[in-house]
Amino acid sequence: MWIICFLAFILSAIIDNLTATIVLVTILQKLVKERTLKLWYAGMIIVAANAGGAWSPIGDITTTMLWIGEKVSIVALIKYLIIPSLVCMIIPTYVASRYKVFQGEIDPPKNTEKENPYGSLILKIGLISIVFVPAFKIFTGLPPYVGMMLSLAVVATIAEFLNNSLSSMKFDSGHSHHSPIHYALTKIEMPSILFFLGILMAVGALEALGIVFGVGQWMVSTFENVDWVIFGGLDIVVFVLGFLSAAIDNVPLVAASMGMFGEAVDDPLWHGIAYAAGTGGSMIIIGSAAGVVAMGMEKIDFMWYLKKIAFLAFIGYIAGFITFILLRDFVLN
Repeated sequence: MWIICFLAFILSAIIDNLTATIVLVTILQKLVKERTLKLWYAGMIIVAANAGGAWSPIGDITTTMLWIGEKVSIVALIKYLIIPSLVCMIIPTYVASRYKVFQGEIDPPKNTEKENPYGSLILKIGLISIVFVPAFKIFTGLPPYVGMMLSLAVVATIAEFLNNSLSSMKFDSGHSHHSPIHYALTKIEMPSILFFLGILMAVGALEALGIVFGVGQWMVSTFENVDWVIFGGLDIVVFVLGFLSAAIDNVPLVAASMGMFGEAVDDPLWHGIAYAAGTGGSMIIIGSAAGVVAMGMEKIDFMWYLKKIAFLAFIGYIAGFITFILLRDFVLN
């Protein structure tokens, strides 16, 4: 479980939490056959992937939105959030490792599929091309999606050449007679894309009407004079936003918060929102993109997740948020 969770944490920072969840749940389906154990592992993958995505500008849809919207910079985001995110992953993993369901060893079934000779090469090229995106934005000043589309074009071109090589070698990969790009397009989750498009349009409409800004001002005015131990008024607002992200999904929440507040780039408020929205969504399975895709892949029951995984996500969120406040006020300030 530690290996799976650390992989989810690291991969999500590189290839985003949604993709990392898809990759690891797919691997999980080949390693674990017991239904209950698979559900537990999938739940922990969601928690770890969301924690890993919170500290990277390309690790989560919400951090990417803040990065594109020039609310956070790459260096500051990593500096403020990598340790809180790590705490958010380690605490639930440690607690879960004591559960009886995770005791013992996994005996994976034998793999009878012939390995693709170019598999590791295309994986490395894909990872490098994704990491290239932030560097592309820094050096060119162009929007991140331009770098991502350039990376996609490079990977697609290389994949087509390699596919032709496999065809000439008569390598039976199961898909060698199809274009790898066409095959990949059939795997796109169009319902998820339309889901995010719809909620972002809805939030945009509320922002245009001034409702989002009004709600933000009401929250700030309600809590601005509250001081509780190490938490200030805005800290409490951000903390509450983390719980709201679990209920209404973190993407519209961050889209709304960008219209609520007008703080400068790399203000601690934005780092707090990035952490709260990214990790708070783990408390309910529909609160994050990673949770939604895992729910679809493994048919995870909503109430099962709420009873079994929500507490682990909650203690991780609390521990990471307190770590963020302490680092911000006493170490990095």
